Amino acid sequence: MSCGDPHETDCSEVLDHLYEFLDREMPDTDCTKFEVHFEECSPCLEKYGLEQAVKKLVKRCCGSDDVPVDLRAKVMGRIDLIRSGHSVPEQDVAAAPQEQ
Repeated sequence: MSCGDPHETDCSEVLDHLYEFLDREMPDTDCTKFEVHFEECSPCLEKYGLEQAVKKLVKRCCGSDDVPVDLRAKVMGRIDLIRSGHSVPEQDVAAAPQEQ
């Protein structure tokens, strides 16, 4: 997604790293660049607001559950694989527990 307007920080970069921004898992200089971008770009600001609302809803509904560190690392690794254009290895998909 892009608004079509030129920005110092491209819309695709902002959207690719939106959760890092939301979780404050990026350097302050990058956070500042993103904040400036949101001031200039209403489509990205809207996407940010939507993702922020979803994050708050999940926290409210599931915030008391502790997530094991290794599970978080595994999920983040899979997200990085998918974002980089790779598919999740077949054995990982087969090993996922099935709900009944």
